[in-house]
Amino acid sequence: MEIKDYCRNVEQELTVWKARMYDLIHKMDGLPTEKVEKVRPHVEDLKMAISDMEARLEKLRTECPTEWSPMRKEIDEAHVDMRSWYDAADTTLGKGAPISIPG
Repeated sequence: MEIKDYCRNVEQELTVWKARMYDLIHKMDGLPTEKVEKVRPHVEDLKMAISDMEARLEKLRTECPTEWSPMRKEIDEAHVDMRSWYDAADTTLGKGAPISIPG
C-alpha cells in the first residue's frame, strides 16, 4: 500500500474515532460525577491517541519517509489501544447513558 493511500485510510478512521470520542463526551453530560470520573481517564487516553496519530500522519504526509513501516506499526497498534479505551469507557457509562454509539 502506498503511503498516500495509507494516510487517507487512517484519516478516515480517525474521523470515525473523533466522532465516537465526542459522542462519549456527550454521553457523559448529565451523568453523576462518580460515573464521569470513572470514564474520564479512558476519554483522555482517546484524546491523546487521536492527537498523536494526527501528528504522525502529518509527519508522513509532509516528510514522506522512504521507510515508513515503523510508523505504520505504531499507528496500527494505537488503533488497538483506542478500541480498548473506547470499549472500557462505553462499558463504564452503561446502558443508562443517554446516547447509544454503534461500535
